[in-house]
Amino acid sequence: MSTSPFASRERTTKERILGAAEALFATHGFAGASLRQVTAAAKVNLAAVNYHFGSKDKLIEEVFRRRLDELNTRRLAALARIAGKPETQLEDVLDAYIRPALDLSRTDGGGAAFVRVLARAYAEHNETLRRFLSENYGHVLRQFAGEFGRLLPGLAKEDIYWRLDIVTGALTYAMADFGIIQRKTDVAERDHREQAAEHLIRFAAAGMRNPSFKSSTATR
Repeated sequence: MSTSPFASRERTTKERILGAAEALFATHGFAGASLRQVTAAAKVNLAAVNYHFGSKDKLIEEVFRRRLDELNTRRLAALARIAGKPETQLEDVLDAYIRPALDLSRTDGGGAAFVRVLARAYAEHNETLRRFLSENYGHVLRQFAGEFGRLLPGLAKEDIYWRLDIVTGALTYAMADFGIIQRKTDVAERDHREQAAEHLIRFAAAGMRNPSFKSSTATR
């Protein structure tokens, strides 16, 4: 079935608004970037923003949904291939969680800008956005936590969530590629990304396997 020119224009306008908003939120933050700036960058009027999104909060949510829907679909597909299998290792589950995110951060089409938007979300403590992320993507963390629990039966559920939260923070830092380890000029981008993934997976696995604090204290 063919797509009408009108529908194509609608998608183009919406994508242009989302791209402009993502870039501006990355640079100025959610509070610092105005809808007027978004409309100017996207070369649309305010009515187009209101038509497609309704409000600035909804526009922010759609910026996240555009990236996170794809990311978490890939994560869950990778997890589904290994979950519950006796041969699955902790590193396999971490790979399913970490690698799709690192791939997203290195892709063309705004992936790097989205990483900065994600960092803004952590820094600005936007409760509306926090609630949106929890309601729409909390199930992804729960599925991963369930598989971690299967592989680490000695860890309490609270410990698993603490560690998964810390792994997510380290992953976000790695996605930003702003650390002391910079890609060398003679190293391909793909190889650099692979090194980052391998180091982070090994680091995260060691932390996840560490006994709970209560168990450690009890054995001293």
